[in-house]
Amino acid sequence: EWFAENKERYEIAKSDVLTFVDQLIPELAAADPAFSAETQSKKCLLRIYRDVRFSKNKDPYKNNYGIFFAVKGKGVNEPGYYLHIQPGACFFAAGFWMPEASDLKKIREEIDYNTSEFLEIIEAKDFKNTFQLSQEDKLKKAPKGYETDHPQIEILKLKSFIATFPIKDEEFFKPAIVNKLKNAFKSVYPFIVFLRNAVQQ
Repeated sequence: EWFAENKERYEIAKSDVLTFVDQLIPELAAADPAFSAETQSKKCLLRIYRDVRFSKNKDPYKNNYGIFFAVKGKGVNEPGYYLHIQPGACFFAAGFWMPEASDLKKIREEIDYNTSEFLEIIEAKDFKNTFQLSQEDKLKKAPKGYETDHPQIEILKLKSFIATFPIKDEEFFKPAIVNKLKNAFKSVYPFIVFLRNAVQQ
């Protein structure tokens, strides 16, 4: 009932978000050639409705706008870019969230085989100045096939490979936010390419 009464407000805000996404699409396409500049903003905007089937939280609606910039489109689990707009909790993230077991195995193997390349990416100045590698989704023990004293064991324990940085609410009211995200797209692109190459093998 509340949503029905406030739907006009929601649609106005949604229109603002889509206009903003329209500005970001060509910037991302310039940074990542695999992402089409013809992508429609409405294809990037995630539904406001929550999937409550397997959740204790039965709230029917999200209290944020989620924008996922996917190369292959919605419904395909792949490395991509995500923008979260929520008062007091805005952030940008890029990487591979909850990959399937087969893809996760490939990513770990790629990091193990090409450690120096991976470290060069996440320790690059532009990357380090902007992003942090999320530690939220992680095994407590070493994954199968890896010793506990592996020099990169903390990275190999990850179950999602996500680079993220917070954004202050007020930044969205300034034109500079587009340039900030443009630079973020460029900085995180090598990370996305590494993950893509890993799972495509």
